[in-house]
Amino acid sequence: MSATPPAPAPANRPRPAAAWLAFSAQMTAQVPAIAGRADLTVTVAPGAGRGAPACFLPASAEIEVDGACLPVDPATADPASPADRERYPALWGATVHECAHAAHSRWRAPTGTSAAWSAAAMALEESRIEARQVARRPADRAWLRACTAQIVIGDVAAASVPAASAAEAGQAAALILARQDAGLLEAAETEPVAQAVAAAIGTGKLGQLRQVWREAHATADDDARAMVRLGRRWCRILGIEPDQPAPKADPAQAGGPPSPVAEAVGEAATRVAAASAAEFAPPPPFPPGAAQAREAENSARRAAGNAASQVFARDPADGSGGVSGITREPTEDEQAAARRLARALREASAGGRAETVVTSATPPGRLRMRHAMAADAQRAAGAMATARPFTRIERRRVPAPPLAVGIACDVSGSMGSYAGPVASTAWILARATASLTAARTATVTYGRHVRSVTYPGAVPTRVTEFTATDRYEDFTRAIAALDGALGLAAPGSSRILVIVSDGRYKGTQNADGQKLVTRLAASGCQVIWIAPGDTASTMKGARVVILADPAATSAAIAKAVTARARTA
Repeated sequence: MSATPPAPAPANRPRPAAAWLAFSAQMTAQVPAIAGRADLTVTVAPGAGRGAPACFLPASAEIEVDGACLPVDPATADPASPADRERYPALWGATVHECAHAAHSRWRAPTGTSAAWSAAAMALEESRIEARQVARRPADRAWLRACTAQIVIGDVAAASVPAASAAEAGQAAALILARQDAGLLEAAETEPVAQAVAAAIGTGKLGQLRQVWREAHATADDDARAMVRLGRRWCRILGIEPDQPAPKADPAQAGGPPSPVAEAVGEAATRVAAASAAEFAPPPPFPPGAAQAREAENSARRAAGNAASQVFARDPADGSGGVSGITREPTEDEQAAARRLARALREASAGGRAETVVTSATPPGRLRMRHAMAADAQRAAGAMATARPFTRIERRRVPAPPLAVGIACDVSGSMGSYAGPVASTAWILARATASLTAARTATVTYGRHVRSVTYPGAVPTRVTEFTATDRYEDFTRAIAALDGALGLAAPGSSRILVIVSDGRYKGTQNADGQKLVTRLAASGCQVIWIAPGDTASTMKGARVVILADPAATSAAIAKAVTARARTA
């Protein structure tokens, strides 16, 4: 609303209740950032606003907002929360509008004047201060749009100009069309008003009015002389005597059908209100099953974290885990294999070189004659040269993502021949990845119990051997522990899960394990299943490698890890 209130405050207006007082205090705490001044107070209560949705009182530095604009219980509102403001965008927008007056209405019309030029200048002021506000705070545009219908309808009612008159057309142009050039409204929203105003005063006069409001938008906040001059010019274009009182509607003619301009204003306000409501509409609900899927993912992450904290609770100094077995010094062949794998991983994880073609108007670069001639032609025609005749290639190294490798070895009786090779592989892989900055690896065995062989991030000095004699396989806990320790389901790194097993499990291990493997594969983790023969029961989503010779296990795992690091 205008910075000058239309009427004095009723002396007997009741004081707001406690909830309104508390809400007003909360609003007062928020407006300094919006208005750029710290001396403002806000009063929100039923009946406030002095007959308008909101108003700004310059003398007392007070903003009043009618509580009817708040569609929720003030006791539940929290204007300090940006999300909560979306429950009452019209009230917040009205407050932003008055803050724009407080920040940018630095000129004043003479007190008590009713001249037509003053009314015209104040109408131009409405779009001018909103243009300044969104230039200073672009995010306020959505809030100002949310209250446009209320503000415009209130201003039209306050003006009470004669229907089907040049004054009415000018009022509609200042309140609707000027807001389009201010960046608040869209052309499709103001189209009905543009057509009605052009039909009422002619396209020539409408063009002259547009030039006036555009000059008003460029006027300084404190340039009273310019605003007075523009108000007078506005009146002369519409054929209104600037120093005479502003035209007022005849009460005897009230109640008749609305004029075409009034109908157009109502249509434009409806379009803006619908677009704003859609902008502040709550997001669509999650698709069916999304909530259950999200809860299942959260449950899987919690289970993985719990399993990892239990399985990898011990962190021995030499990096070996809780396997009941003996340790030994690595052989020369194992040490050589670790060095070879380390070199291969360093080369694979060095990353590639990305090439980007860059064009420019000036050297350096290769000159493209066709584009150079186009630039010359543009300059010869007096236009700005937009052609970019020089081209060059910029190259930069793109590092490979971090590497995480988890190995799970079945230690049931049928996998006895693989225990030695897997123990050797675990040591080789842990030693090799130690040479990479962000690489981590861990190995577990799973039978009746899940035990750690190598610990994430640790570098074992000795090879931990184990035997495979169990009669049960806790496959799901082993996979969950590796996931929780290495983040195998988390994107952002190159992840590999190696399973060494014949897949012959009891109970629900196959069904529950398949869910874990499917989840990891869907997240981008490569699952490699090393099986001892064609009769192994593997799971979907895993790349199966048949190794009849257990001694080849180490080479197979090293090859898979290197290939994954190279293609990540």
